[in-house]
Amino acid sequence: MIRFLLAAMAAFVLPSAVLADPIEYFQVEGVAYDDAIPAPEDILGFGVGDRPIRHDQMVAYLTQIAGLSDRISMETIGYTHEHRPILFFVVTAPENQSRIEDIRQAHLASLAPGAAPSGGPAVIWLNYGVHGAESAGMDAAIPTLYHFAAAQGDAIEETLDDAVILITAIFNPDGHSRRVNHVEAFGADIPVTDPNNEQHNLWTEARTNHYWFDLNRQWLLQTQPESQAWLEQWHRWKPQVSADFHEMGTEATFYFHPGEPLRRNPLIPERARELTQGIAQYHVRFLDSEARLYTSEEGFDNFYVGKGSTYPQVNGSLGILFEIGAARGGLIESERGLVRHGENVRTHFRTSLTTVEGALAQRDAIMAYQREFFASAMQRAARDSDRAYVFSADGDPERLNLFVDLLARHDVTVNTLARDVRVNGHTYRAGEAAIVQLAQPQYTMIRSIFDRVTEFDENIFYDVSGWTLPLAYDLEYAALGRAWSSDLAGAVLRPRETGANAPARSTYGYVLRWSDYYAPRSLYRLLDHDVRVRVATENVTIPVLGGPRQFAPGAVFVPLVGQDVSHDEIYALVREAAETDGVAAFSVTSGSTPGNSPDLGDRAGFRSVDQPSVLVLFDAGIASYDAGEVWHLLDHRMNIPVTLRRKDQLGGLDWSRYTHLIIVGGGNTRLSERDATRVQQWIREDGGVVIASRQGALMAQEVFLGVEADDDDDASGDEESGERPDRRNYSDLPVDDAEHIIGGAIFAGDLDPSHPIGFGYADRFIALHRNMTETLEWPEDDPFAVPVQYNEDPLLSGYASTRRQEEIAGTPAVVAQRRGRGAVVLFADNPNFRATFRGAEKMFLNAIFFSRLISPPSGDY
Repeated sequence: MIRFLLAAMAAFVLPSAVLADPIEYFQVEGVAYDDAIPAPEDILGFGVGDRPIRHDQMVAYLTQIAGLSDRISMETIGYTHEHRPILFFVVTAPENQSRIEDIRQAHLASLAPGAAPSGGPAVIWLNYGVHGAESAGMDAAIPTLYHFAAAQGDAIEETLDDAVILITAIFNPDGHSRRVNHVEAFGADIPVTDPNNEQHNLWTEARTNHYWFDLNRQWLLQTQPESQAWLEQWHRWKPQVSADFHEMGTEATFYFHPGEPLRRNPLIPERARELTQGIAQYHVRFLDSEARLYTSEEGFDNFYVGKGSTYPQVNGSLGILFEIGAARGGLIESERGLVRHGENVRTHFRTSLTTVEGALAQRDAIMAYQREFFASAMQRAARDSDRAYVFSADGDPERLNLFVDLLARHDVTVNTLARDVRVNGHTYRAGEAAIVQLAQPQYTMIRSIFDRVTEFDENIFYDVSGWTLPLAYDLEYAALGRAWSSDLAGAVLRPRETGANAPARSTYGYVLRWSDYYAPRSLYRLLDHDVRVRVATENVTIPVLGGPRQFAPGAVFVPLVGQDVSHDEIYALVREAAETDGVAAFSVTSGSTPGNSPDLGDRAGFRSVDQPSVLVLFDAGIASYDAGEVWHLLDHRMNIPVTLRRKDQLGGLDWSRYTHLIIVGGGNTRLSERDATRVQQWIREDGGVVIASRQGALMAQEVFLGVEADDDDDASGDEESGERPDRRNYSDLPVDDAEHIIGGAIFAGDLDPSHPIGFGYADRFIALHRNMTETLEWPEDDPFAVPVQYNEDPLLSGYASTRRQEEIAGTPAVVAQRRGRGAVVLFADNPNFRATFRGAEKMFLNAIFFSRLISPPSGDY
């Protein structure tokens, strides 16, 4: 009765219900449904497909039916950046619900080598809405959970007896909400099916989360709260089947795994493909019954392990991708006819059911496969000559801790290093390094994280080809083959809270180590509180409590003299740097330094830095992923405020407010002639700093440095002489100047740690992400302007053709030059790629804080 009353009321207050689908459209033929479970329109006031369903409405409805059904338990497993809840549902028979923890523990225990099968229910995972613009993948959670709560009869009872179904209703609530706002903002009483209508133009903006991250690349990288929440639950259960529901271009039909046969990660057993094909037959049966168009085994690969359909496959599960041609705003024209949102939702709902059906039909075989996967992993680990990996982050324990945390999220056990060990010329020290033994169930995942792969059967990739994470974190690491012995592995090492011991009070000042990961956050906080600081420009030995200690360039000296801030306030900020940011902080006892180190009052050895004010361009051709990674790094990680501005709306800005302009890559990074002229003036006269990466760097090199790229020239050197341009260490600039005065896959780079861009690095090796084929040009007459150069044999991990490797070898990875009072810093590729290259990030932060420390040469070169 309630349903009919609400429907009658809606006829007077809602727009035309052309798109509306009553619950009967989604109910399975021949199945009775419990009237005690309200249908969506009973609560929402409209049917699924009629209009976008806001996140709060979905939360309210799904929470209500979970509370009414003894088949469903629900919990909030995390919150997004915009503080929206992420809901997780466990669906099974009431009798299973009463002993659900015992079922989970028995299932996990059955995966141990030699353990007996659990004999329990199948564990099946369904996730919806990882991309906010892909509405069918989100809304399909509603009829799915309604069906499991309300369906009656022997078939559903048997299914729920035999299965535990795990559902994350919306993976990406923030992107989902952005999509809803857009569709509603441009909605009309009469649906507009024209693809050119703005209502349908929301794909990129709504796809991502708050910081514009593609969450379907976050299964591996784990930098966002949404992915951290769902992966914790995934490993708590280790499901046997994982289904991932998406949308694709409107003109496409319907796709389901298995994927391209030749594009399978070699760590995935062929047996997984065979079992997935078995499940696929149930999708085929349903789709054929309704004469629907579909495709499988083409267009989508299973290579990059960070995607929702591939990650499960290197963790013992069957990963299944579903993609359907998007209805965009709700109803849209296509060459194959009108595409309707409600119909897409129904297709995803019904293939959710066929996934469960197909998994249960092969239940014993799939359970045996999962157990064999982990047993085989242990056997391969026992035969592996590497035995273990040891790794460290010299001078930056927090970066090591972040990597340990990443491994823990992938259920990888890490141990402390119990004694010093020397491998490949590097000494890893007990108490500072960690070790991962390969002989553990997550052997396959460990291999996917640590391996460097540079040879491939096929060089076509849907996503990145190289993701060796120790390189991304700039760790010293090595395989322990002959050097391995069991006494190297100490206690289990778990992630710890960030923090270090605060120094004692000083009567002279304090020094902060710049190599620590969160040192930029501490420095900005000091500057934001009007504390004057000085930064070391060379190696220096400083007298601190406990005895003199050597510090590398970039060390932050906070004197007590000459401050407008009280000594108590300064100490509180230094203490916060240590205890909150984990930055090593020391109490200075004297301004007189031993040996040849510059004294703390030396103007050349210690330079003052100013508080940065950062302007980041986005939109109008700028890649949102790249811009979002900068925004996330500065705002979320380093607590540095960022002004976001659309690239084509720079007119009227008060440029004196800003110290730094950041231009990342994209399809069109070029500024208007008027804006480029104004930025040129801001650099030269106001001391502004441009930091640019990828296509932004190519544009900035031409516009702001006056270097024209010449495709005909040899990018790696002088075409006529065959010689490479002169390149010198920045630390040699004073001497070399005086001599002439009368009176980018993962690529390896050579980094000059004496250059301000290299401050805080322990050695010259740096791993750089690379997905650009274009190269930066060598600066003329300034051999100190290339703080990072690609190595002669640059490829570390991933695919790059021999031609591309030769073109990139020896070219500048970073160019940093003064221009008037300002500077231009160019990155050949993205140093902040997916918030994961924590080693390269420091160069970017150095460009923000230290770019004005760069001195131009005055010698004749």
